[in-house]
Amino acid sequence: MSVPIYHMVSGAPQPVAPYSHVVEADGWLFVTGQLATHVEYDPAKIPEGAEAQTHQVMQNLRTVLQGVGAGFENVVSVRVFLTHFTEDYDTMNRVYAGYFPEDRRPARTCIGVTALAGGGRVEIALIARRS
Repeated sequence: MSVPIYHMVSGAPQPVAPYSHVVEADGWLFVTGQLATHVEYDPAKIPEGAEAQTHQVMQNLRTVLQGVGAGFENVVSVRVFLTHFTEDYDTMNRVYAGYFPEDRRPARTCIGVTALAGGGRVEIALIARRS
């Protein structure tokens, strides 16, 4: 195994805790969960509702992936965390589905949690593999 590479992506949201945006090992890209924050972390600027938050989270993930030369087409596994699982599950799924072709959707786990940083309702982490 090669030495892991720890990436901080310019233009991606500022971390809300001590972590790297991506850790790369042997072509695998382990992408830290993203919240619906913008470049400068400010919990007051997290958009309201699951739809807006899911779109912002997916945009943040796109920025992070592009920062390491990858895209959604490289994603193989996704973990979704929802604080209002029953209320937000269908909405999150509808938005999320628009980011992947029907015949190329990654494996996925969706988990209901009690809280997320900054009061977010949606957090999504992923694993990708370089072609």
